[in-house]
Amino acid sequence: MSTLTVTKHHGLGNDFLVVFHPAVDDLPELARRLCARRRGIGADGLLVAETEPDYAARMVLYNADGSRAEMSGNGIRCFAQALAARRGDLRPQRILTDAGDRLVTLEATDDQATILAAVDMGPVELLPEPSGWASLGCHPDRPVTHLSLGNPHAVVGVDDVAAVDLADLGSKLPNINLEIVEPGEHQHEIRMRVHERGAGITEACGTGACAAAYAAARWGLATPSDGKVVVVMDGGRATVELDAPGPGRVTLTGPATHIATIEIGL
Repeated sequence: MSTLTVTKHHGLGNDFLVVFHPAVDDLPELARRLCARRRGIGADGLLVAETEPDYAARMVLYNADGSRAEMSGNGIRCFAQALAARRGDLRPQRILTDAGDRLVTLEATDDQATILAAVDMGPVELLPEPSGWASLGCHPDRPVTHLSLGNPHAVVGVDDVAAVDLADLGSKLPNINLEIVEPGEHQHEIRMRVHERGAGITEACGTGACAAAYAAARWGLATPSDGKVVVVMDGGRATVELDAPGPGRVTLTGPATHIATIEIGL
């Protein structure tokens, strides 16, 4: 029986498994098997590292349900942490994803298991209203923005994120990442909850934080401080730096924490 080394990480509670060059033909099935919460290791997604010329690595992302996704802001920080441990340094990494290349810079923290990573998340682009959007029944006066950060997002302003049945709303739009936001304690902060495509409700979403920060600044729901919006999620806080004025690139900064290294039999 062959073995596979898997490292588990989380970015603000959004957890991922990382594997390097797995000798497995059916990667979607591997993702479903390993990410299962009760019968596997458990995670929101599987990150597969592949060799790519002129890059630190290529990151391929599979959601917990086995579907392939273009990009994850929390996932790429976890991936960068695993890659840094393998390389033995904290040098900047240029990583190729299905959404394009992303530059990640890393810093050590007081916790040996945790790094702080800043990711150039690329440009924010407006999207048309997704199919089935009317099924949510949003009041026409609510602020709504549909955005891409290499993957699709719909951001909705609400009065109280805790009062929303997010699981029900998310189930009506399984092919989109749905973020609900409200004002934060400070003018440069917002509170966000998320239902992710292929994973369901998660404690945090990096691309979702970027989409929510961009939308909130556009609506006037948040006023960036030094160009930055703090996004408070169930799993913790991330910082999104926005280009100004108008559409542009965004940078996501937050932690990645190593949980465990696991050897499994195949």
